[in-house]
Amino acid sequence: MIVPVVDRLAGWWPWAVDPEPETERALSYLAAGVDAEMLGAAARAAAVLVVVATVGAGVSVATVATPRLGVAVGSAGMAAGVAVPFVADRGPQFLATIARTRALGAAASLVGRTALRLRIDPTIERAAAFAARTGHGPLAASLGDHVERAAGTPRSGIDAFADEWADRFPALGRAVTRLDAAASAPATERDRHLDRAIEAALDGVQEELASFTGEIRGAVTGLYAFGVLLPLALIGVLPAARATGVRLPLSVVVALYDLVLPTGVVGVGAWLLARRPVAFPPPRIGRDHPETPNRRLHVVGCGVVAAAVGGYGATRLVAPWAAPVAAVGFGAGVALVVDARPAKRVHERVRAVEAELGDACHLVGRRVAAGEAVETAIAGAAERLTGATGAMLTDAANRQRRLGVTVDEAFDGEAGALATLPSRRAREVATLFSLAATEGRPAGEALVTTAEHVAELDRIEQAARRELGQVTDTLSNTAAAFGPIVGGTTVALSARVTQTGTTAPFGAAPLPTAELGLAVGAYVLWLAAALTTLSTGLTHGLDRTLVGHRVGVALCLATACYLAAFVGAGLFL
Repeated sequence: MIVPVVDRLAGWWPWAVDPEPETERALSYLAAGVDAEMLGAAARAAAVLVVVATVGAGVSVATVATPRLGVAVGSAGMAAGVAVPFVADRGPQFLATIARTRALGAAASLVGRTALRLRIDPTIERAAAFAARTGHGPLAASLGDHVERAAGTPRSGIDAFADEWADRFPALGRAVTRLDAAASAPATERDRHLDRAIEAALDGVQEELASFTGEIRGAVTGLYAFGVLLPLALIGVLPAARATGVRLPLSVVVALYDLVLPTGVVGVGAWLLARRPVAFPPPRIGRDHPETPNRRLHVVGCGVVAAAVGGYGATRLVAPWAAPVAAVGFGAGVALVVDARPAKRVHERVRAVEAELGDACHLVGRRVAAGEAVETAIAGAAERLTGATGAMLTDAANRQRRLGVTVDEAFDGEAGALATLPSRRAREVATLFSLAATEGRPAGEALVTTAEHVAELDRIEQAARRELGQVTDTLSNTAAAFGPIVGGTTVALSARVTQTGTTAPFGAAPLPTAELGLAVGAYVLWLAAALTTLSTGLTHGLDRTLVGHRVGVALCLATACYLAAFVGAGLFL
């Protein structure tokens, strides 16, 4: 749907566009369906349309209302027009960076699968092909492309693959060097090289995340101080400033808090997200998943009901000006939560299954190494494990026994145990079980070793999230509670000054409560959405379901805190 629109807009731009090569590479990586020249031309045509439309609207507003308001509308439109080509150029680069960050979360697993295959068959070409074939996501696809291009040559393709990703994840090159060494090493030394290859990948993930946490600590603190704390403090002194005669027009407050600050904080947040080296995001749940049916009408209906109830309640319990704030906050928040809830339930089931995958791999590997068939080993491991992982293994074992299908089909077939469980890690473990069914006892010890690496990767992932959470929790708490409470208290104080009819000796009248309440309310809602997105993206990586659910909850909490603080502060002023 977007590609035809871009194509049409590009046809309206009569001059040639010289895009940056980085934008072209980003669009190619994202498989966007448009090239950089087409996107640049379409962005310039769209910019002209935005400027013409908003300037015309500004003239109309100036005629109907006031010239100052008309100039503000026209200026905002011209600024938006200038920003469109910039966003079209930098946007794909940012999205490609985020996509590569997500992809690198699978680097250690890819190295582990390559090492497992080398333990059984010390041929680097076959190991690289196996790792690419059994992986999921851009990283495995990239390795597969390099393996195909290297077919018929003396090279395996994995070296070129490591070179491609070296600028984003240098540890991958060190791990691949160890894998190459293992393939040509004597059998007595091979395991040592393979262990060091996996350690290099795991240490690389840990070092990159630790370095990133240290680097962003100062940047996040600065963002919090100058983008959140200081603006909130300035809101708090607005009533006192007006009482002392400081003339600060409401238009300046609106422009600063609802335009300048959002633009600045979003820019800094995008810069921080683009610097994240590795992400372990939850699986993406598409609309085609059987547990996430198309419920757009239901989502819209819940949002509309929440907006109507919130607006009516705010009008009766708070003030008429609070109705738009409550309608937008509760309406958008409830709609986002309702929309994300089915996918979030799938996420929770994925996390429950992945929690004991390392134990499952260890139990199956130990039994296979002892001479048991893989099918029997899986059934025995299912009896030992409780919870979601054990249930998944039981389902696969029962399906294999009743239908007589292969291990691979029992897990990943059309109606397999993982058919509705979009877990990349579970599918990779199931692939290793299938390999063990083919290779027999030699694969058992390899599975046991892989189980140790899976457990270590889980530990690194959890530790990284805890470290990042210590940095980002302040942003989340400010977005949902602290900021809205300060904003609501400020509006209540200004309302009290207005009710007393106080006018400063210099003639500076108090700010009108309704207009200030709407301006600060918009800032509070924006703060809840922007800071929650940034906090979630830094900790977990940008994921539509996770971000949508958390932003929805934050919007509802922020709206409630803002209005409650206004009412509560008014009782004591």
